[in-house]
Order: sequence, then structure tokens, then C-alpha cells
Amino acid sequence: MRPFRFERATDAQQAVALLGDAPDARYLGGGTNLVDLMRLGVETPGTLIDVTRLVGYDRIDEGDDGGLRIGAAVRNSDLAADPRVRERYPVLAEAVLHGASGQLRNLATVGGNLLQRTRCAYFTDVTKPCNKRALGTGCPAREGRHHNHAIFGHSEHCVATHPSDMAVALAALGATVHALGPAGARTIPIPGFYRLPEDAPHRDTLLEPGELITAVELGPPPGRQTRQRYRKVRERRSFAFALASVAAVLDLESSGTVSDVRIALGGVAHMPWRATRAEVALRGAPVTPERATEAAQAELEYAQPLRDNSYKVELAHNLIAATLMELAA
Repeated sequence: MRPFRFERATDAQQAVALLGDAPDARYLGGGTNLVDLMRLGVETPGTLIDVTRLVGYDRIDEGDDGGLRIGAAVRNSDLAADPRVRERYPVLAEAVLHGASGQLRNLATVGGNLLQRTRCAYFTDVTKPCNKRALGTGCPAREGRHHNHAIFGHSEHCVATHPSDMAVALAALGATVHALGPAGARTIPIPGFYRLPEDAPHRDTLLEPGELITAVELGPPPGRQTRQRYRKVRERRSFAFALASVAAVLDLESSGTVSDVRIALGGVAHMPWRATRAEVALRGAPVTPERATEAAQAELEYAQPLRDNSYKVELAHNLIAATLMELAA
């Protein structure tokens, strides 16, 4: 591992200033992704700025509208165990518990979870070309090993997927990311926080250089007729990344009619994928097996699978339909 300097920030403004003085610096949360990439030689920061001890950033606070403000330094295990999250936003608690192992969740932070990099084998192997790691070198995954890569939104420059489970649930909940940078504070909605690869796959998010995630905000809790679910399909039951996952938030009227629905998919794109076509197909009528299937088909007909991952189309289709029927039961 390349030698680096270590700094510990006492507040967010100091952290931003420290990174501004060292352009090759990185913010360090739990380090469960960044440190691994440093060991592999993928990341080579000259300075690490520890942001886990910023005062107040490890708390979950009540919002004025009944929502929650989750500090970026909150540990994933604490987020999933918080009774307010479990009661009001169970889809988020379920998603976090589906991610990584208990030991990693005890260390990983909310901010770091949102910023974790792809697990593409070509990205993590510095002996191979990769546009995400070294722009302009190519994307060998397109013709190589890509069975767990994207079926939506990919480009000739990158076909990798985003690995976070938590981000998928936050996309379905319409959460907002709070960030602080050299130009001041701003908010960015999810899923608009992430970007598709296009011709710049090295940029995963819309964060500007030096910006630090300070919190994630959840809006007012859903009503009593709202049902939420996170389901994940993976190659093994223990710690593994999603082949496909779905976070669904279904608002029902007393008659069973769908008044609103939010569906986000994981494991199928460079970012959490909002299934907006499926959502449109569901609103205004009760959920039946036929409508659930039609909604899934409305989204999946636009998939663009690669040579070895076309199984994800049927997998995601069945996952959406089954989750909708479970929520409507």
C-alpha cells in the first residue's frame, strides 16, 4: 500500500478545507470499501481525512415534518436497528440488513455506503484496462465476464452495476442527500444523486470535487395504507451482492386501488434504477396478478442485456411481480 498522511477533522468545514489543501485526499468513513481499494492499488490517496467523529453526524434526528435526518457517520447497523426506521421506513431497514455482513455493518457508515464503488472484477484488477479506473483504456467486461453486470443504462464505456442495497431503498423512498463543499451546502435528491456511465464512467455521482455528504433526509413517514418491502436475489444466502433486487413502496386506498407506488431496482444498472414505467402502469387500479405482470413487463421490455446476463431480465420481471403481489395481499 502506498504511504499516506492521516488527518482527523473535528467539523465538516475543517474536513472540506483539509481536502481542498490536498487534491489527492479522500474522506474516510468506515473504510470498508476505500481501504480495500487502497490495498488493491485502485485508490492511491496521498491523504485520508477521517470524518467519523464529526460532532452530531452520528445521530438520527426527527425532522419538523415527521421525517428523519440521518447523519452521514451513522453506522449501518445502528440505522437498521433504529426503532423509528424500522417502524416508519421498514424497506430501508430491510435493505441495510441485506447488505454485507454484521461485522461490516457495524463499521460501515451511511455516507460511505452511498459512495461505495462497483465490484466489477476488471475495475478491481489494476492489471486489466477499465474506463472507470482509467478513462480511455476500454471496457473489457462488455465482451468478457459480465454475468452480473447492467441490463439498463449502460454504455460502450461501462457496463458495471452499483452495489449498494441501502441506496435502492432510499431511491424508492425519495430521500435527499445533504452535502457540503467549497461552494457551500446543497441538497441532491436520490436517485438524481447518481449518474449513468455515458462517456464518463469514472464519475458515479453528481458530487463536485471536495464535497462531503453530511446527512440523508427522509420525508414524512408514509400513511397507514402504505406497504414497503425490499427483496434481494443473490448467488448465496450469506454476504453477497445482488443479482437483482427491488425496493417497493405501495400506497393503497381503502378499496385496494393503487394511489401511488415507487419501485427501485438494484443490481441492474450503474445506479439504483427507478422503474417509472412500471409505476405508471400500476397507478389507478388494484394490484392483480395480471397487472403486476404487465407492470414488470412495461419496465423490462426496455432492458438491454449483454451476452451472458439476459437471465436478469426474467429474474427482475419475476421479482417485481412477486413483490407487488406480496404487498397487495
